[in-house]
Amino acid sequence: MNKFPTPQLVEIAHALEDSDHDFIWVVRKKGESEDGEGNDFLQEFDKRVKASNKGYLIWGWAPQLLILEHHAIGAVVTHCGWNTIIESVNAGLPMATWPLFAEQFYNEKLLAEVLRIGVPVGAKEWRNWNEFGDEVVKREEIGNAIGVLMGGEESIEMRRRAKALSDAARKAIQVGGSSHNNLKELIQELKSLKLQKANHKS
Repeated sequence: MNKFPTPQLVEIAHALEDSDHDFIWVVRKKGESEDGEGNDFLQEFDKRVKASNKGYLIWGWAPQLLILEHHAIGAVVTHCGWNTIIESVNAGLPMATWPLFAEQFYNEKLLAEVLRIGVPVGAKEWRNWNEFGDEVVKREEIGNAIGVLMGGEESIEMRRRAKALSDAARKAIQVGGSSHNNLKELIQELKSLKLQKANHKS
């Protein structure tokens, strides 16, 4: 559902290439680009990064959870959809936040300003889910977010906070944890309501 026009793909590619960090970038399958130009650019970029051994493009579907849980992953870019946020928190990863539509700009504020485990790339334009929009986030802004996430004292503190949230999330779903207990209480309440309804009918 998240579509970027070719100028935005170019900015992302240059930001990744200019950074001092290896990367994995999941892109649409070859031939599924909205325009041939974007597809051609990504294929050329794919050849370049393979030759330099600096990054890796995955065309089409990727095993996101397996990637996020790998010890080599330092951060993740998210559109601030709730599923990806939960998966990233569970993996203990800080995030580069790139909201696009729906409630994602509110989620970005939670990550960046409240939990302080996210760094905005600078996206400001809310758009409909099936539109490109007019905004193009520049490579310098993307590069700045990568720099904050991947180096320096701030990134160490972000990783520490993300790890603490991950530990808390895992404890919550264990037997006796808050989420586990809340689910048990919900099940008991639903059983009680069903029994009351059955008794009322008889």
